Amino acid sequence: MAATKIYAIYKDDDLLMQAVKQTRSANYHISEVFTPFPVHGLDHAVGIAPTRIAITAFLYGLVGLSVAVAMMNFMMIQDWPQNIGGKPSFTFYQNMPAFIPIMFELTVFFAGHLMVITFYMRSKLWPFKKAENPDPRTTDDHFLMEVDAENHDLEMLTKFLYDTGASEISLIEKEEDH
Repeated sequence: MAATKIYAIYKDDDLLMQAVKQTRSANYHISEVFTPFPVHGLDHAVGIAPTRIAITAFLYGLVGLSVAVAMMNFMMIQDWPQNIGGKPSFTFYQNMPAFIPIMFELTVFFAGHLMVITFYMRSKLWPFKKAENPDPRTTDDHFLMEVDAENHDLEMLTKFLYDTGASEISLIEKEEDH
């Protein structure tokens, strides 16, 4: 099934922000916005919920810390205890000051690497994936707002978008992924 979308091109980020606010207040659904650089406040204006990525980074860091503690406890205390510098390895907590750099490094390592994997999975960016950018000018100096045109009068919607400051508008029949 094909969905009808309207692509409205804007030449200024402030104009785009105003258009997004006007479009949302007129009860039109904005599917996506393509910009050449991050626009502060655009995610809130479009209505995107705040991200929970900081929570996942914290959890991944805890996983890294747990792996570091388990690994060092096994290697340095249980498997092959050594007397290094006159400090016997009787318990983990007695030697913990020497293990702090390793615990820090594995916490950062796990958080960083697992966050990259999470980002690619969440945003559906994969190596060799074909780009989904509808207009190559949005990587340079133009802004594109994709509006759902289903169940709306196309002439009224087009006039409305021109009134918000769109420099050009195009109607697209887009195949939906299911």
